[in-house]
Amino acid sequence: MYDEHLRSGESLSCWDRPGRQEHIVLPTRHEVDVLVVGAGIAGLSVAYHLLGAGRSVTVVDRGFLGAGETARSTAHLSDALDDRYLALEKVHGLMGSRRAAASHRAGIESIAQIVQDERISCAFERVDGFLFGEVGQGEFLEQECAAARRAGVRAELEPKSSLPIAQGPVVRFRDQAQFDPMAYLHGLAQAVIRRGGELCTLCQAVRFQRTGASITVQLENGLSLSARDLVIATNSPVNDLFAIHSKQAAFRSYVLGVRVPPALFPRVLCWDTADPYHYIRWAGEDTLLVGGEDHRVGAQQHPEQAWQQLERWVRARIPGAGEVRHRWSGQILEPMDGLAFIGHNPGFSEHTYVVTGDSGNGLTHGALAGLLLRDLITGVPNEWASLYDPARKAVQLPVLKEYLHANAQVASAYLDWLRPSALPQFVPIPGEGGVIQRGLQKVAVYIDEQGARHECSAVCPHLAGVVHWNHAERSWDCPCHGSRFDPYGHVVAGPARRGLTPLDAEGRREEAAE
Repeated sequence: MYDEHLRSGESLSCWDRPGRQEHIVLPTRHEVDVLVVGAGIAGLSVAYHLLGAGRSVTVVDRGFLGAGETARSTAHLSDALDDRYLALEKVHGLMGSRRAAASHRAGIESIAQIVQDERISCAFERVDGFLFGEVGQGEFLEQECAAARRAGVRAELEPKSSLPIAQGPVVRFRDQAQFDPMAYLHGLAQAVIRRGGELCTLCQAVRFQRTGASITVQLENGLSLSARDLVIATNSPVNDLFAIHSKQAAFRSYVLGVRVPPALFPRVLCWDTADPYHYIRWAGEDTLLVGGEDHRVGAQQHPEQAWQQLERWVRARIPGAGEVRHRWSGQILEPMDGLAFIGHNPGFSEHTYVVTGDSGNGLTHGALAGLLLRDLITGVPNEWASLYDPARKAVQLPVLKEYLHANAQVASAYLDWLRPSALPQFVPIPGEGGVIQRGLQKVAVYIDEQGARHECSAVCPHLAGVVHWNHAERSWDCPCHGSRFDPYGHVVAGPARRGLTPLDAEGRREEAAE
């Protein structure tokens, strides 16, 4: 169950020692109809529905099952979208907001149907959700409720809510849901295999090439797989250098699991309107998951303060809250206009598809991607296709401003090349890292728990950003497009496909880490 995958008192990003061995499952079929890269909820949902449509499918993942962002989700299954219906209607029009609501509702219902059909024990539960704000935000909440209702969402404004953390009116969203994401993911993986799909772990895709009517994908172990259609479902696309990444920004979002007596808080989902915002749901009988305090990847010098702020926030609103049992963070990709990119990957062949830009609704985006990509690949018309089209442009003024602002921040991050290192001489503290300047070279230095020194180039292999050391999670984070690496330089989150280049004792490059 979910709690078994949470490590008490520490971040889920604490890394094991180099050389850790996992069971590698290699592909036995080298040619299939569809190859899916990424075995989170998006990739497995796509595989499940395509198998149901009669396609042969292989799924590959560079990690083991559950090593990605699905495991880090707080598992809100909701059509109360994070970017709010007022904003969605302004950008996408009324028809767009209606289709967004309908597609997320379909995603929730598809999960419910799979749970029933495949008999997956994952604590799936229908609950209501509440959007609340601070005093003085009643007018905004009233407008948001009206916009949600125009979109077809079952929303109601409650002027005087009994919700203990709300000081004014709230918007109640009916018939939301929650579940144990890891239990569901394992059940979905088993269902994919029962349907004839192949699921291969610790198989990293390193090269993509179109050869005639097929797409060939080379794995790091030298094996090559061919498919008519390719789906990239790696949260941040690993096949794309710029087109998609220029239209979304990578954020870290933080979570605490806090012991709370069940009588102190109702069994509901909650979201506030703060910036950065907060969100709440139950996990188990007496653990409340409290998340938020988002910031751009690599932009926060002291990310551990996000957990401290979350703890202060929850204790101020729930005085009876007990000890912190768990803490972790996850990666959220914020698209320029509030909706995911699901469909043909721009700049690639018509048979290459992408799922990215979760915008805080990753599980429902992943579930609906299974339905949408099944239709696109099998040639069935789908009214959501244009809404989620990855090739859509920033035509509305608010979206254009967001696009320009996000890319200005990326450009600013490249100024790290011109800035002198804050650590001209690194102090060797076990478990810590830092970027130093060695001539013209930026060097990422990590001291392991035994005092051994590990050096890599500090240059991200995606588009040459300079990585930052993340003290809270012991990782190297790229502030440009969100790639992340463990302390030894091994890649753990895209868009980078390989690790930081190791350096020997004289600062010379060794063979690149994968």
